[in-house]
Amino acid sequence: MTDAMPRGPYAKTAARRSEIVRAARDSFAEHGYAKASLRNIAERAGITHAGLLHHFRNKDELLAAVLAERDNEEWEYGKSKVTSPQEVARYLGDTLRHHQSSPELMRLWIELATAASRPGHPAHAYFARRYKEGRRRFSDGMYTDAGTGRLRADLKPEHAAVLLQALLNGLQLQWLLDEDLDIVGPLWTFLSLIYEEPGNDRQAGPETPAGE
Repeated sequence: MTDAMPRGPYAKTAARRSEIVRAARDSFAEHGYAKASLRNIAERAGITHAGLLHHFRNKDELLAAVLAERDNEEWEYGKSKVTSPQEVARYLGDTLRHHQSSPELMRLWIELATAASRPGHPAHAYFARRYKEGRRRFSDGMYTDAGTGRLRADLKPEHAAVLLQALLNGLQLQWLLDEDLDIVGPLWTFLSLIYEEPGNDRQAGPETPAGE
């Protein structure tokens, strides 16, 4: 069987990029995007500033890589956990709580997504792909739910996917403006409205975040 894993210099390059991204993630979370410097990130990754620039041209490109890594981790985790509407709610609720534990990364994501709406922005292509792929993944799952009668019969899966994406983004923005706001409860309520699953009630859902 052919080994598809990268070898030699390709494997070293991938490993080095991964180390840089992890260092950047820690630096952004600790200092914020504006105060985090490429030199500090390079030092955390154990390389020179010039060595970092060999892999990432600027801080915007590095931030996009940090956010892409976070997206990939969450999708992979979600695939292993979600098999029913209740599990969708629990998983997404857990994801929101995880994001709340790193508000600076949440803020950076929103700021970068807004800036990247301009076609000339270096992260424009990434965010366009991310939203498109997110809608596809959500709608694919909802088509399955529609086929088993769990999704509301009068709701198109494509529309439900767009609404869910908009809800997740909007809830996080609102929470950054008011950190006392419950954003997991409204998420659960939305999912209970679009699914016909009889057990979809708040008692079966995720716990309310502490401090509310």
